[in-house]
Amino acid sequence: MTDYTALIPLLVENEIDFIIVGGAAATVYGSARLTLDLDIVYSRDNLNLERIVRALEPIQPYLRGAPPGLPFEWSVQTLKKGLNFTLITTMGALDLLGEIIGGGGYEELKPETIRIQVAGVECRCLSLEQLIEVKRAAGRPKDLEAIAELQQILEERRQE
Repeated sequence: MTDYTALIPLLVENEIDFIIVGGAAATVYGSARLTLDLDIVYSRDNLNLERIVRALEPIQPYLRGAPPGLPFEWSVQTLKKGLNFTLITTMGALDLLGEIIGGGGYEELKPETIRIQVAGVECRCLSLEQLIEVKRAAGRPKDLEAIAELQQILEERRQE
């Protein structure tokens, strides 16, 4: 199980620019769906990549689902050569997303975020409206199922 109360502060304390998206963002808004990983869209500027590598090194990031022993170099160069990384760490599952369907990258999504408090730290989370849009754009069965619940939450918020 992913330790959100340790992983999110680790990211914030290392001054990483990121946005919570996916199931964890849905949970922020009251979704009852269980999510087992933390999905974040991260800034791909050089300083942020350096911060990500330095911050995650102690929690042993490795490609989730890859066979044990498969060579994997955790470095800025690795992040530069890739875009989206599904990782397992000693704190649980973390998906580093350089961009997401229907939303783009960090800079495109940043205006569509809210500030939230998690485990004593402040971070960015995708807005409920934008979360619905990116889930719709992704079109995966699990995303389409989540949209109905998120739409209901949005309607309830608008009536308050």
